[in-house]
Amino acid sequence: QVQLVESGGGLVQPGGSLRLSCAASGVALDSVGAGWVRQAPGKKREGISCINPTSRDSTTYYVDSVKGRFTISRDNAKNTVYLQMNNLKPEDTAVYYCHAPGPDFWGQGTQVTVSS
Repeated sequence: QVQLVESGGGLVQPGGSLRLSCAASGVALDSVGAGWVRQAPGKKREGISCINPTSRDSTTYYVDSVKGRFTISRDNAKNTVYLQMNNLKPEDTAVYYCHAPGPDFWGQGTQVTVSS
């Protein structure tokens, strides 16, 4: 059984940082890749970052709105993907979900709130 478990969300002031973690079991994230998707209140889910499998050189992708502020990484030994989020803005407030293909696995989501 595949499980993706996110952690690391919380309340942070504008300009602050958070690191999200996505720990996987039942699927090898270095083989299938993984990504982060967020959903703000009243908005559609938005894919914001992904990291390709090792077979595709672990290349990364970022949506324009987070480029230069967010960094995705993977620890293969821990089968965990991270999203380091710096210089957070109020518009980053959303529930953040971890996603892995194979065909389609999702975590339960973690709330990120950026507010003063």
